[in-house]
Amino acid sequence: MCLPSKTAPDSFTYKKFFQLCGLTKKSPQEVKDVFGILDNDGSGFIEEEELKFFLQRFSPGARLLTDKETKSFLSAADDDNDGKIGVDEFQAMVLS
Repeated sequence: MCLPSKTAPDSFTYKKFFQLCGLTKKSPQEVKDVFGILDNDGSGFIEEEELKFFLQRFSPGARLLTDKETKSFLSAADDDNDGKIGVDEFQAMVLS
C-alpha cells in the first residue's frame, strides 16, 4: 500500500509515495495526466488547499495531509515560489 498510515500524522514523504505508487516509472505524459486529476478546480495549478486532499485523490478513504506535510510538499515542488505547483514543477518533482 502506498498510502501513509492514518494514525501517523506527519508521516507522508512525497518521494517515498511516488516510488511506492509507481509514479516515478510513469511517462511524462502519464504524470501530466495525474496532475490533471490532482488539479481539482482545473486552474492549471495545484494550490495548497487542493494539496491537503492529495492522498484522497488516490484513495477516497485516505486521510488529509497535515498542515506541516502540505507546506513541506508545496515548498519542495514550488520552484518559482508562487505558492502553487504548476504541471512542469509537478512533473520535475515526480520524475527527478
